[in-house]
Amino acid sequence: MRLISRLKQTATILAALSCLSLGLTTASHATEAGGGAYANGVEGFGAGMLPPPGTYFLNYLNVYSARNFKNGNGNSLVPDFKLDVIANVFRLVHMTKLQPLGGTWGMQVLLPVMHMDVTMGGRTQSNTGIGDIVIDPFLWSFHSKNLHYAFGLDIIMPTGAYKSSDLANLGRNYWTFEPVAAATYISDDGYEASMKLMYDFNTKNTATNYQSGQELHFDYTLAKKINAFTVGVGGYFYKQTTDDELNGQKVGSDGFKGQVFAVGPQLKYDYKNMAFSLKYQREALAENKPEGNKFWLNLMYAF
Repeated sequence: MRLISRLKQTATILAALSCLSLGLTTASHATEAGGGAYANGVEGFGAGMLPPPGTYFLNYLNVYSARNFKNGNGNSLVPDFKLDVIANVFRLVHMTKLQPLGGTWGMQVLLPVMHMDVTMGGRTQSNTGIGDIVIDPFLWSFHSKNLHYAFGLDIIMPTGAYKSSDLANLGRNYWTFEPVAAATYISDDGYEASMKLMYDFNTKNTATNYQSGQELHFDYTLAKKINAFTVGVGGYFYKQTTDDELNGQKVGSDGFKGQVFAVGPQLKYDYKNMAFSLKYQREALAENKPEGNKFWLNLMYAF
């Protein structure tokens, strides 16, 4: 019961967002209060295909809803739990003409704006504003006829509003350093397999003295291009690999380590210098995390 009480006091539950990273068609959680810095599932079509030299604008609209927060055994942990998030993330990518070791070098910045409603344990709170900003000064992409792959290092900065007593925090109040590797294979007849793999290293939340564990997660897509449309299925898998710690001590008997899996249909439409994608993802097998549904509407525009 002390653990649940502490979680209610420090809840930062960002089930839909905060930050995004590598890919053209670039919330979910464990760690402190079941949250995570990366918006799992944002990547999809062409996850390993960074664009050619130039400047690109991408926009991600995400709607997430969860009515259950699962414990380590997959059972309900938090009474009267409700989480609704509407988020929009503005992303600017610039790819240079420089090619260190044969790969094209680029950089990016992402600005999330969100509205969050949280209910748990008889309390309700809403909040609207800017979340944690993401920068990546090192995007590195490679291309061949059918295979495309890329690497990056996303740095997620604690810029969003945070108060340890709030339920609806827009930021996490700690830094996350996230190495990224992504790959896309597209066959000559238009079949696609894409994956984006990430591993997160989190710093300590100085307001709560809570150290969130390290996280392994990936987004995936299997699809087929049909003229201007690409249809497929995709989602994500998340697994926390090290224990959470509070005041230097392991949290609970299982370290509050989280996991979740999601899958759903997705559709992309290419038009001139733009691409639009629509995705639905249903979460399952959640442990120490919310379990809900996500909708994505994404846009890519090449200048």
